[in-house]
Amino acid sequence: MKQTEKTTVPILGMSCAACAASIESIARAQNGVLSADVNYATQSLKLEYKSDIVKLEQIQNAVKSFGYDLLVNKLNAKDQQEQSQLKNYQKLKRNLLCSILLTVPIVLIGMFFSDMLYANYTMLILTAPILLIFGNKFFVNAYKQAKHHQANMDTLVALSTGVAFCYSFFYTTYPQFWYNKGLHPHVYFESSAVIIVFVMSGKLLEKKAKSNTSSAVKNLIGLQPKNVNRITSNNIEEVPLEVIQINDLILVRPGEKIPVDGVLYEGESFVDESMLSGEPIPILKEAADEVFTGTINQKGSFKMIAHEVGETTLLSGIIRMVQEAQGSKAPIQKLVDKVAGIFVPIVLSIAILTIASWYVFDRPHAFSEGLMATISVLVIACPCALGLATPTAIVVGMGKGAANGILIKDATALELGYKINAIILDKTGTLTSGKPIVTDMIWSGFSSYNHSEAQSVLFTIEQSSEHPLASAIVTHLQKDPVQELRLTYFESITGKGVSAEFNDQKYRVGNVLFLDEYSINVHSDIALLAKKMQDDAKTVVYFSLNNEVIALIAIEDQLKINALATIAELKKMSIAIYMLSGDHENTVRSVAAKLNIENYHAGLLPHQKADFIKELQLKGQTVAMVGDGINDGQALAQADLSIAMGQGSAIAIDVAGITLISSDLSQIAKAIQLSKNTVRTIRQNLFWAFIYNVIGIPLAAGILYPVNGFLLNPMIAGAAMALSSVSVVLNSLHLKASKLN
Repeated sequence: MKQTEKTTVPILGMSCAACAASIESIARAQNGVLSADVNYATQSLKLEYKSDIVKLEQIQNAVKSFGYDLLVNKLNAKDQQEQSQLKNYQKLKRNLLCSILLTVPIVLIGMFFSDMLYANYTMLILTAPILLIFGNKFFVNAYKQAKHHQANMDTLVALSTGVAFCYSFFYTTYPQFWYNKGLHPHVYFESSAVIIVFVMSGKLLEKKAKSNTSSAVKNLIGLQPKNVNRITSNNIEEVPLEVIQINDLILVRPGEKIPVDGVLYEGESFVDESMLSGEPIPILKEAADEVFTGTINQKGSFKMIAHEVGETTLLSGIIRMVQEAQGSKAPIQKLVDKVAGIFVPIVLSIAILTIASWYVFDRPHAFSEGLMATISVLVIACPCALGLATPTAIVVGMGKGAANGILIKDATALELGYKINAIILDKTGTLTSGKPIVTDMIWSGFSSYNHSEAQSVLFTIEQSSEHPLASAIVTHLQKDPVQELRLTYFESITGKGVSAEFNDQKYRVGNVLFLDEYSINVHSDIALLAKKMQDDAKTVVYFSLNNEVIALIAIEDQLKINALATIAELKKMSIAIYMLSGDHENTVRSVAAKLNIENYHAGLLPHQKADFIKELQLKGQTVAMVGDGINDGQALAQADLSIAMGQGSAIAIDVAGITLISSDLSQIAKAIQLSKNTVRTIRQNLFWAFIYNVIGIPLAAGILYPVNGFLLNPMIAGAAMALSSVSVVLNSLHLKASKLN
């Protein structure tokens, strides 16, 4: 019987998107491999194979033969991969610095001191380490691509710098060959060095942008406790999380994170589920209620039965979906690699055609002039401008965003932002402040009582209460002078309210059902006022003295100041607005009405938010998700563009492509406008980079020579190449002056 296995293994040695395609083709070519998909973002290979036909080690050996590696059968494979990536980043940074130090004197000699004694030999000695040591990765990668009959940016870099260097080396060591033909050509050591430095800088920017792609997953994994209190035969033992199995009995103490999914077996407590629902108010959990991994137990202890462990927990599902959604997004640099794959063969063909055409002419100096024309073609076709087109615009765009309180994680966010036609908004912490506050505290005049004393009693009760809303009441009361009293009686009834006594007076704080149990009179005016507050999606708390209600307290998570204006601005941009929340229907409906949001959904779990986004995407919409909580991580990862509030959770910020530092909602429209400006600049840069080649390459080949005898000097070609790069940089810098609405 043939056994099919699925696994995901980390990869070492990938440097570009073309490498990912190569590894996929290598793995798929192995007998017994059913599918192989490389996730370039997470540097991993997802395999499905028949284990009775091919072993994982065989696939690894095949990949290694092409210069890459797979980390298999290693417990710390992911750590090894991260260490390797950090080492490669540091090496690239070091190589770039060394290359810059050598390039500066090369350029100075080539431009201002070319007639000095041994100038060419000096430049040769300085250039050789740049190509052969610090920049040899370009030549190695170009060779790998050639083995697969492919070409990318590394191919162009290796070809142009290699030919220019070899030509310059030949002229420097054997100048008599050219002198005998009456020619005094120019050397191109400075061009080779500058090309390597420019392109290496672009690669460093790319690696830096991707250095944090796994931090979101790390933080999610960190939500799980490492050790668990397992109950066996009435004994409690602390064991690693990995050994917990289904139906194990677990003790969760106050302040601890719940280790696995399950149900309460004994005890009760409030549990903070904000990482799932996004709602700031902890939920009362009693026997038979479900609890989930990563949520936080508040003040009570309880026993629970494990129902889902390991990869089957809700949190593990969120982690898995975040990884998959992140990996599905291709960086904008892949566009340049794809274009280069077509561009390189064309340039090579033109170069060969150039020297062949000059040879056919069979006129004096035809070979030498044809060779110089061919070198001019290769030099002028250097991908410097093409390589700088994207990273320079991205760097300037990110700087522009930072200056406006908009942090942009990578090029993907800038690439997709301008396409957005649907925005998903979380409620709590995004449209609202996320912190419940007392909006109304109305005192009744139906009974004669000491108002100051009643305030102090309420303050003392709430100081001692475990209820999540108690802190909001305490904060409100502290605005006026108030003192804590010594109560003669205090009893907290979980999920209902608090009973207390002071000076032989009975006080109670809780909901209306709690007061009904003690036959406490709620005056009709108070009842009408309470109903109005509830209709406005406020939580109502009653405070009674003996048998009458003396105060009505309304608590609400208030809307952010500019929420309504932001919704109006986004609608002007013809963007569809949706509000998704894990909160109750009444609360969500009330918020939607205040903000004029027609499309809203309440009571959604994290995966349901992500599913809703998928539905919109299947309808052809480009979706942005704005959120602030851990519960939003899954939806943020699924969205085409993810935007996190700066005051939100670290998970949301790590997953998001854009973070609004001040959590100012008006920055959403600015972020979209910045995306439009940046993408326009990138397109302009790519256009001018290609137009430069379309015009420059035929001139370098000598297309005008039969007409007016014009032949482009390779030195001028090198200057033109440099000018094209400068024009791209200047156009990118122009982005700084662009206005954001």
